[in-house]
Amino acid sequence: MDLKVVCALSITLLIALSALAEGSAPPTKCQCKVVPKERTNCGYPGISAAECKKIGCCFNASVPSVPWCYNPKQKKVKKVCPNDPYSRINCGYPRIKAKDCTRKGCCFRPHPAGVPWCFYHRVVEEGNVPLQMSPCPSGCSWHSPRPAQACCAVPDRES
Repeated sequence: MDLKVVCALSITLLIALSALAEGSAPPTKCQCKVVPKERTNCGYPGISAAECKKIGCCFNASVPSVPWCYNPKQKKVKKVCPNDPYSRINCGYPRIKAKDCTRKGCCFRPHPAGVPWCFYHRVVEEGNVPLQMSPCPSGCSWHSPRPAQACCAVPDRES
């Protein structure tokens, strides 16, 4: 194929990709923490940091001989059990036992009265866990609240 045709097709493809990515949210700092040798190219030679970020990619020019404009990691999500009893959404039935509730994949906390004791967990992006929520361990049974951790420090327990 002629070099001019290849260049024209490449430019058209880049414009189309950038148009698709413009409406997407920029990647988070945690998503951009990619080991340099594991980066996959997301831009073109000579792309600016602004243009790279505009198309939804990460930019870091501190390491030579690896892509500076690269694809972010996928967002990680985790299950959390809401601490606020009034935000619970019922997952069980009256007098459900804790083991039956957790078998259904729901959260269980037997108080206060007048709210569901067996309730659905919420799925949130790691690093965006509100302080009034605590991470739910596997089985999603109740454990005491603990502060939310930064997404970069939390191991991926849910896949």
